[in-house]
Amino acid sequence: MARGAGRAPAAVNDAPIASTASPDSVRRAVEAVWRIESARIVATLTRVTGDFSLAEDVAQEALAEALGSWPASGVPANPGAWLVAVGKHRAIDHWRRQARQDERYAQLARDLDEVDSPAWDPDQIEDDVLRLIFVACHPVLSREASIALTLRVVGGLTTEEIARAFLVPVATVQQRIVRAKKTLAAAAIPFEVPTPDEYPARLSAVLSVLYLIFNEGYAASAGATWMRTDLSREALRLARVLAGLAPREPEAHGLVALMALSAARFPARLDAAGEPVLLADQDRTRWDRGLIALGRDALARGDALGRGRGPYALQAAIAECHDVATSVEDTDWERIAVLYEALGRIAPSPVVELNRAVAVSMSEGPATALRIVDGLGPALAGYAQLPGVRAELLIRLGRIDEARAELETAARLTANEGERAVFERKLRALG
Repeated sequence: MARGAGRAPAAVNDAPIASTASPDSVRRAVEAVWRIESARIVATLTRVTGDFSLAEDVAQEALAEALGSWPASGVPANPGAWLVAVGKHRAIDHWRRQARQDERYAQLARDLDEVDSPAWDPDQIEDDVLRLIFVACHPVLSREASIALTLRVVGGLTTEEIARAFLVPVATVQQRIVRAKKTLAAAAIPFEVPTPDEYPARLSAVLSVLYLIFNEGYAASAGATWMRTDLSREALRLARVLAGLAPREPEAHGLVALMALSAARFPARLDAAGEPVLLADQDRTRWDRGLIALGRDALARGDALGRGRGPYALQAAIAECHDVATSVEDTDWERIAVLYEALGRIAPSPVVELNRAVAVSMSEGPATALRIVDGLGPALAGYAQLPGVRAELLIRLGRIDEARAELETAARLTANEGERAVFERKLRALG
């Protein structure tokens, strides 16, 4: 974190939750606020400063000031607004040091004088987050740099988590993010949603970023929690906004469909103790029927455009097969296997092949699926789900000792504690 200085400005001294707080409780509060609000905070500060890197710097300074002042003053009732206001003050300090007391500085100062104005404008914040994504996905950046930068700033992922997602070294991700920030600054990219004629140049990257953010929420790559539902729901919200901006883009609707049909299962993916519940064991009566309806409607909207299904729509169709089935046994696994085969042709990936193998195991048997899985070893080295899936197939084939070894490998490879608990639970079940 960057260091902050000075006391909290009077304009943001809203009523604290407690008169004092311990350093540990403040640290937890700051971490929670940043995890939930970081995208909105940085997006808002980017809009008012017009400088992406400066917005990140002053946001970090605001966090440092919170750690210093909240133990004495208490956590504010609206900590996100407090951090934004402090970030604005730090931006003013920066401009003062740079002798840039121009109209931007004057406007910020006037904004801060409006103590009684609403702390947050939800409509504006929604626009700000979307603008931030479009800025980070500008054509001047490579696709890899755009995705890394957006996952870091909007998704709140660490460089380690991003590196794991793409199976690349952490240093590579760090370099991409640094270069992306420098490129955006050098190109003076405006903080705005592009005009419709500019969508094609950015839409693919924006869709990819939202997809990856949702996936990180659906199954966190690391940490103590198996899911980060707040992250997935934010990705779904942004995807719906994006589909409204590009109603003639089938994959925008396909992505909304995929997210909604997948998020529908969230209520049943954790038990009362917060432990992961796998698909076969989920109480399907707890699935969100409203989200299922939303997802099926979005899929139909994309199909109605008559341009065929892309990767997101095909995955949505797979999710739909699961959501309409009354049980695992009732699921149309043959159709799912065909959909994965189609997905593998237009968006080839070893992870897609691994998922196809699962569907094949249910439609044709574990022996056929194992042959597919055994061919994926080099491409998915270090990926915990590979030995995890292989273990399931070996169990069904009665090769228990081999399955036990695969589960031990899977538990060792995963960085997510919830996923590790699943593998360890399966190990215990084997005796």
